[in-house]
Amino acid sequence: MTNRVEKKLIPEDEQRLRTTITKLKTTIANQNAELQELRQLVTNLTLASAVLTHNKPTPPPMPAAAPDNVVMFRPPPT
Repeated sequence: MTNRVEKKLIPEDEQRLRTTITKLKTTIANQNAELQELRQLVTNLTLASAVLTHNKPTPPPMPAAAPDNVVMFRPPPT
């Protein structure tokens, strides 16, 4: 009768655990790569936003008088 060590058999439970660990390591590596990509996208979007905000023209000045379709609740201060 030969024992397990001589045949170098791995128990079924241990084999399943090793397979699961391999899958989890792959998943973690994929998630880390995705996180790095998302960080780069956030950086690029932040820079693009800064450029667009910097080059944004100033808004036109507000009109001094209220438009004719607006009803004032209080009379304007004199």
